[in-house]
Amino acid sequence: MENELITANSRELATELTSYDTKMLGVFEYLGLPTDNILVKVDERRKVFKNIEDVLELLSSDTLANSIYISKFLSAVSAGLFDAALNYLWDETVSQLRFRVSQYDIQYFYDLAVTSDKRNKLSTEEDLVKIDDSELIQGAKEIGLISDIGYRLLDNIKFMRNWASAAHPNQNELTGLQLIEWLETCIREVISLPLSNLTIQIGKLLRNIKANILDEAEAQTISNFFCELTSEKANSLCNGFFGIYCRPDTTSDTKRNIKLLLPELWDLVDEDIKWNCGIKFSKFQINNDQAEAKLAREFLQIVDAESYLPESVRSAELKIELEHLYNAHNASMNNFYLEPPYAKQVQRLIGSNGVPTQINAYYTMVIIDAYLTNGNGRCWGAEDIYNELIDNFTQVQFMLAITSFTHDKIASKLQFPLCLNQYKSLLTKAEDSVTAPKLLDFINMIKDFSQPLYRLKEDAKIMQQVEHLKKIIK
Repeated sequence: MENELITANSRELATELTSYDTKMLGVFEYLGLPTDNILVKVDERRKVFKNIEDVLELLSSDTLANSIYISKFLSAVSAGLFDAALNYLWDETVSQLRFRVSQYDIQYFYDLAVTSDKRNKLSTEEDLVKIDDSELIQGAKEIGLISDIGYRLLDNIKFMRNWASAAHPNQNELTGLQLIEWLETCIREVISLPLSNLTIQIGKLLRNIKANILDEAEAQTISNFFCELTSEKANSLCNGFFGIYCRPDTTSDTKRNIKLLLPELWDLVDEDIKWNCGIKFSKFQINNDQAEAKLAREFLQIVDAESYLPESVRSAELKIELEHLYNAHNASMNNFYLEPPYAKQVQRLIGSNGVPTQINAYYTMVIIDAYLTNGNGRCWGAEDIYNELIDNFTQVQFMLAITSFTHDKIASKLQFPLCLNQYKSLLTKAEDSVTAPKLLDFINMIKDFSQPLYRLKEDAKIMQQVEHLKKIIK
């Protein structure tokens, strides 16, 4: 039966699969088990096998030989279990992402992907299993292993895997064309995607500063490369430098290299990233990580940036609780149970004192992320808190909230109906509260946008207005 399923004509394939269904359903009936809506129709399975060769041609023979979950994916398809097939497809994607991360600078990945205290427990390739899928694909995008478009597409597949696969009880119907399209997406955007020149150069830079001793001339030559970085890549590299510098086991030569390079990078870094370095200093103090706190202070001193230290420890405490809330909201399971306690703690810390300026951007982002929901349902235990916090937004916070689609995670959420409706409700809240004419005009501009709102970020005119708003509303 060599390659029989692939080479057989449609009638033979249908006959074999129908025979399999008849036998298995007969067993189910004999055992007293349900038989309705268990196996996907044969016609849908044929669509997968009809297209599978074209899709798998995108992979090298070596990659194919190690793609265990693709074999399981096809086994589940042939059995008519599309929900299980989707689960295996996602497992293969995660497996390949972990492999690609392990071939890059894994410490750099952890510094960018994990912002909570969990970062302290991650150091080796084996620790990759400890991070959530959301952190994995976010971190992979940050270091350039997947593209912005790939991130959005994978986020959609992850959403379907969470709510329409065998990972959770559900009654969603999947089609053969959906499965084959998702498989092709995972192969194009993850498994076979070549690294960009920028990503390769950053990888070489990270290896260079750890393995060699740079002099000032070499550092100046390297820093000329910083001008090629996008704003996001500059922010990521700064976070990476901070993580490397603040590890007690980092060599003195590596720290010296960072001292030479950081001043040239610092001016390209966004303000909220600079403030975040100061907040991390306070977190080290709160956790009694004295060695790390000392190194974090040194890092800021390199660029005369001690003004970015928080006004009070409350900033760091609030940041910690916001991280807990963010992680709870984005958990694969039980987020509706986990969110409310952290939301209440955030509400308590803010009280009547408002939000410290240095974490304004992060606070707004976390609250909007939670308010937009996970796309599947509202967290009733925390919804009133989110509404109250948003109702008390300052004009700056409303501006940050309305323009939050500039973040890939928020933009991706706007492809899901529930999240989209929540964003539209946010626009209504803002209209009732803000007074700045330019901001009100921008809200109307969004309402008149003719394309799907998840594409707002792709519109040059919209993004031009976003930058203008950031300059005039402070």
